[in-house]
Amino acid sequence: MIDIHSHILPGVDDGAQTIEESIQMAKAAVEEGITTIVATPHHDGQYSNYKHDIIIQVSELNRILREKNIPLEVLPGQEPRISDELIEGLRKEKILTINEDSTFVFIEFPHDDVPHYASRLIFDLQVEGYQPIIVHPERNLKIQENPNVLYSLIKNGAFSQVTAGSVTGDFGRTAKKTAIQLIEANLTHLIASDAHNTKKRGYYMKKAYNELEKEYGQSMVYYFIENAEYVIDGQALASDPPERVKKKKVLGLF
Repeated sequence: MIDIHSHILPGVDDGAQTIEESIQMAKAAVEEGITTIVATPHHDGQYSNYKHDIIIQVSELNRILREKNIPLEVLPGQEPRISDELIEGLRKEKILTINEDSTFVFIEFPHDDVPHYASRLIFDLQVEGYQPIIVHPERNLKIQENPNVLYSLIKNGAFSQVTAGSVTGDFGRTAKKTAIQLIEANLTHLIASDAHNTKKRGYYMKKAYNELEKEYGQSMVYYFIENAEYVIDGQALASDPPERVKKKKVLGLF
């Protein structure tokens, strides 16, 4: 299993704070069935983590994991907050794509909003040859209120990644409801942990896939597992035509 979103690097953001915590997270990932994990530290107004620094830190963490015989490969990535400086950051090699050489780049929205320039930025990123992946949209308050805010962005070429813990309900009922809506409307393409530690912000990957298999069958699980592999390999993602989220009847009423 591949996990494309984690905060396993020590002391760089609100994830693992020490190398000991990183090692604990690595062991927990292996127990979860994860063989490859992407370290995606925050790069926003609060934390600054630049491309070349991340690559060096990932290399050092891999060295330590090999010494301790922990069978987990860590790949470099980054979780940049959306800004009008994102493309310039890519040009100046401050922003890191997933697994360094791919064209997939994460975009994180503010917790409570989808900036008005998001559509233009996603278009500009594609013109530059990048494939934007919107992370954890199901936890965004504006998208929770109206999931179809995401529809136009996906229709225009963006991808999205929901959090495993949202699928399982560990981020609350609203996040779970929104995650399921996005999955059923073909508005998301990837599932990842966004793990920060081994306690309250763990992996939940196996649990999420088990729930999806029970509800939608094994083909749905394969869809997400294979897309994670495609991201790492820099291949085209599988995707179905996006649909608008429809309000479902409750007790015969809309």
